[in-house]
Amino acid sequence: MKTPTTFRKIFVPLALLIVLPWLFNQCKPKAEETTMTTNSKELKLSLAEWSIHRSLDSGILKAENFAAIAKNDYGITAVEYVNSFYKDHAIDQAYWKKMRATADSLGVKSLLIMVDEEGDLGNPNAEERKKAVENHFKWVDAASILGCHSIRINAFGDGSKEEVQAAMVDALKQLGTYAAKANINVLIENHGLYSADAKWVAEIMQQVSMANVGTLPDFGNWCLSHKWGSTQPGKECTEVYDRYMGVAETLPFAQGVSAKSYTFDEQGEEIVIDYSRMLKLVKDSDFDGYIGIEYEGSPLSEPDGIRATKALLEKTWEKVNQEKPVQ
Repeated sequence: MKTPTTFRKIFVPLALLIVLPWLFNQCKPKAEETTMTTNSKELKLSLAEWSIHRSLDSGILKAENFAAIAKNDYGITAVEYVNSFYKDHAIDQAYWKKMRATADSLGVKSLLIMVDEEGDLGNPNAEERKKAVENHFKWVDAASILGCHSIRINAFGDGSKEEVQAAMVDALKQLGTYAAKANINVLIENHGLYSADAKWVAEIMQQVSMANVGTLPDFGNWCLSHKWGSTQPGKECTEVYDRYMGVAETLPFAQGVSAKSYTFDEQGEEIVIDYSRMLKLVKDSDFDGYIGIEYEGSPLSEPDGIRATKALLEKTWEKVNQEKPVQ
């Protein structure tokens, strides 16, 4: 039989061998704590169909193949449709169900439909405004079938700034109410004229005050003097809203972000838009959705422009993700 002294000599060192590693592990930072301190965010990319509009218009590509084009040609698994390429199928539920099945089979997520030329939601005339609102209903229905989270609309109308703003508030309440039944959001994109005034748009958001009514900030459409708002070099624009201030002011309401690109230098940087500054704004905000690639420039071809924009987003996001947020 061992004596108590002998027992202590054997047991105590053995116990320390067991307990000390456990104590050491308790003092180590948890994995989730390490992740939190880095403040990193995942980059989620989508492809806006407008990036291939020239190829679609010329017949080189077909709109019904958009999900496959995004996945197979660019390795992008989320898409943003443009309604102008589907006018003939707007109320064709079978068509949208087939599109949904194709996208699902490819593992491609349908995010939203960009809606143009369905009447001015900011029309001060109540009867005409109601028609415009109802013209958008079919695209809400199509978006729902596709599994989208939103439709994107325009804030256009003829009238004073105050008149068009009041009309937009009324229209968005009507359209937002209809869209809410289908769990669809309604998003304003800055597209020139009054809608390129981010403060004006933010005031609309505050007055509408509906959870499913928000914004889709675009990096490029901040021309106050022309409809559609392009700030592409060579386009006529006599007055431009500060694009960085505009994105910052509309990000609090954002449920999507559009990364517009026009032209690149030899280092792959966008010449017109400071992507580091833009993505820093996005990363430091509460926005955690997809950033849509929307190339509409030259002299690069559409495929090369899309790839250049994707590469720039990935490179720049990695850089800004390593930076500390502004306190």
